[in-house]
Amino acid sequence: MFSLFFLHLFLYGCNIFMWRKTRINYAFIFEFAPTKELKYRDVFLICTTSMTIVVGVMFAHLTLIVKGYSSSTVQAIPGCLLLVFLLVLVCPFKILYRSSRYHFLIAIRNIILTPFYKVVMVDFFMADQLCSQVPLLRTLEYLACYYITSSYKTQDYGYCTRVKHFRDLAYAVSFLPYYWRAMQCARRWFDEGDINHIVNLGKYVSAMLAAGTKVAYENDNSAGWLSLVVIVSSVATIYQLYWDFVKDWGLLQFNSKNPWLRNDLILKQKYIYFISMGLNLLLRLAWLQTVIHPNIGSLDSRVTLFFLAALEVIRRGLWNFYRLENEHLNNAGKFRAVKVVPLPFHEVEEN
Repeated sequence: MFSLFFLHLFLYGCNIFMWRKTRINYAFIFEFAPTKELKYRDVFLICTTSMTIVVGVMFAHLTLIVKGYSSSTVQAIPGCLLLVFLLVLVCPFKILYRSSRYHFLIAIRNIILTPFYKVVMVDFFMADQLCSQVPLLRTLEYLACYYITSSYKTQDYGYCTRVKHFRDLAYAVSFLPYYWRAMQCARRWFDEGDINHIVNLGKYVSAMLAAGTKVAYENDNSAGWLSLVVIVSSVATIYQLYWDFVKDWGLLQFNSKNPWLRNDLILKQKYIYFISMGLNLLLRLAWLQTVIHPNIGSLDSRVTLFFLAALEVIRRGLWNFYRLENEHLNNAGKFRAVKVVPLPFHEVEEN
């Protein structure tokens, strides 16, 4: 869970670095306060420090277990680590990037209560990030169940997956990001009357249907459910790829002066766009592992799922750059009253 979160944050730092290098004014687009926004160095520092703490605590925890300490206190260490991070996140004191932490919490609040808040760029962008972090949310739900039910005292790791209502809750958590994003589309359609938002809503509905059929197939490995998984997931993937390339990235414009791309490009090397589209296509097909069930030696299935989850986070990091590039050049999401984005000033780098 920590690895997925801080991998995502690290890629956000890479995004900031590239946005600044290519003079994409992300701070203006996201409406960040110029003096309080996180710089890429800050993001890398947060990731490095946090993962050092996580790995250190993990090795200390495993060392205690290997030496025979199996008390409930020792088993509570991972939960205590999570609690410490949550306390830092909501800490009211003006330390540890308080303005950024509170901005993050406000965005999460707006996402959860989507129909009651006007959708701004940073809210929809954050909701899209959550759509790539479903495994993290399911792990978070499992940890909450594991500690709240005191399963850690008996080390009953399977309790939260055996009990039906906890299992159903895990499935519900899988749908939440797509539901929130769909509600954002509905709210924007209500506010603006643009039919494109309804079409975009359909993309997230198709993603929920694909997730639902996969859940049903996990419980009943019949040929009927397998066929339905393939059909629904294929339709959802084509839908998502079209929206990625044409709407979010603004590419595949046949009459463009840059064939198959768009008129305005920030990157000079056009082949990078084609490579990125190919990578996005391959990473969008990760759902095939549900059908194929690849046997990678003696590798635990949970390790395979972790790597697939990490690949989706990497795909989202790739998507982020081109989405902001298109917004910078074309006001694709129509979040701004003006189409032109002021270029950021160059920072004076210290030697």
